[in-house]
Amino acid sequence: MVIPAGETVMFVGPSGCGKTTLLKMLNRLIEPSGGRIHLDGEDVTDQDADQLRRRIGYVIQAGGLFPHMTVATNIGLVPRMLGWDKPRTAARVEELLDLVGLDPAVYRDRYPRELSGGQQQRVGVARALAADPPVLLMDEPFGAVDPVTRLRLQDELLRIQEELGKTIVFVTHDFDEAVKLGDRIVVFDVGARVVQYDTPDAILASPAEEYVADFVGAGATLKQLTLTRVGDVELEQVTTAAVGTDAGAAVAAARAAGQDFVVVLDERGRPISWPTLAELSRATTVPATVDPRLPVVGVRSTLNDALDTMLAASQGGVVVTGRREALAGVLKVEAVMAAIRRSRAEVAG
Repeated sequence: MVIPAGETVMFVGPSGCGKTTLLKMLNRLIEPSGGRIHLDGEDVTDQDADQLRRRIGYVIQAGGLFPHMTVATNIGLVPRMLGWDKPRTAARVEELLDLVGLDPAVYRDRYPRELSGGQQQRVGVARALAADPPVLLMDEPFGAVDPVTRLRLQDELLRIQEELGKTIVFVTHDFDEAVKLGDRIVVFDVGARVVQYDTPDAILASPAEEYVADFVGAGATLKQLTLTRVGDVELEQVTTAAVGTDAGAAVAAARAAGQDFVVVLDERGRPISWPTLAELSRATTVPATVDPRLPVVGVRSTLNDALDTMLAASQGGVVVTGRREALAGVLKVEAVMAAIRRSRAEVAG
């Protein structure tokens, strides 16, 4: 098996098939009993184990943060071990917190117990990237968070990978997650047997054997939606209004545009609600009320994510956000259905 530099390779298979064991062999947390593992042409068993691990980032399910250390101290551990001075380490901590979407001024001095599960995982990713390793190992990092947080963390990882281009090896039980995140997927069977190693679209189109087809599961056509990003589809531009502005003006603008709702933005340009014109007409100024049911996906989410979010919220569309959760547009169910029809036509053809 060859893992190309800069790609994300997903290890997927049933519990106990050897995914995590193989992952831990890559950084020698478990010593290989046979075969060879090469990193940049060097056999990992010929290298000092501690030095090897400092070249490889490692993220586990629970975040693995030291509870008695602040966020900044957790992230700065490896740089300090490498002899970085305090100003350089502090600058790197700030850079990485910004990269994973956490405001350094708010989060650097917090302790892990003061963070949500999703925030702890973001800090775990930041710590793994602290010394700028070329390789990042991730062992079911999003398995312990709720589905909404999991979706957001997946989108964040895609954004980070676009910026950094690391070589990532990622263990998961979730085939949909593997299709969404992976450039390539390794499908394991019991006994660490590699059944198929290929791109997501190739596995969906041509499973190597019945075991892979069973693992992919029913609805392969719908799973093709996982190959298309929300940002690849033309989004509908909608009327927006900032909190505290004239509600009547927002209603008039939406009516003129032929729209029946307005997306309300907070002071940072992030959507917080999308009231109907009838609802907004009852207000003098645009309210600051945050709608916890607002269906939101990111531009790096898949069309499958978007459809799931619509169905869960019983809505005919979703609000789409980009960098720093700023509004990018709205995706309607009609656009997703058109993509499904195209996918079915391609499969039939």
